[in-house]
Amino acid sequence: MQRIKKGDDVVVRSGKDAGKRGTVQRVLSGENRVVVANANMVKRHVRPNPQAGIAGGIQEREAPLDMSKVNPFCRSCDKGVRVGFKTLEDGRKVRMCRSCGEALDS
Repeated sequence: MQRIKKGDDVVVRSGKDAGKRGTVQRVLSGENRVVVANANMVKRHVRPNPQAGIAGGIQEREAPLDMSKVNPFCRSCDKGVRVGFKTLEDGRKVRMCRSCGEALDS
């Protein structure tokens, strides 16, 4: 089970976007990297392609961040937290907040 999944709310811990909150759009599991919405924005020069409907020019897009630079956001603690795992009575394994013990999975 992964500590960070697609759709999680996360807080960036370090770098130029430290403290920003965003949603995980994509997890690159082989590289241990995640793409977070509105974090680690970079500019890319794009060549126009009329057949694909691409206008070209300079575009801003999200670049992958290392997974160690983000923490899942706990709604009850209202901050980025470390993740632990707990097995429930019905046998399901869920991610939990290390600070308050609240389950992060719905």
